Amino acid sequence: MDKTITIKWIRSVIGRTGVQKKTIRSLGFRRLHQTLTLPDRPEIRGMINRVLHLVEVKE
Repeated sequence: MDKTITIKWIRSVIGRTGVQKKTIRSLGFRRLHQTLTLPDRPEIRGMINRVLHLVEVKE
């Protein structure tokens, strides 16, 4: 079984840098308060670490 990580987008990207906005989009988020289940891989973890103040992580 592959490990997964559940993340929820909890804070808006209004007023944030372009890199943070692109990172939220590249994770797959479309709307605020959306919850995604993604594979637990180093590249996903790296993207989450860039926007950790905007998302909530549930392992």
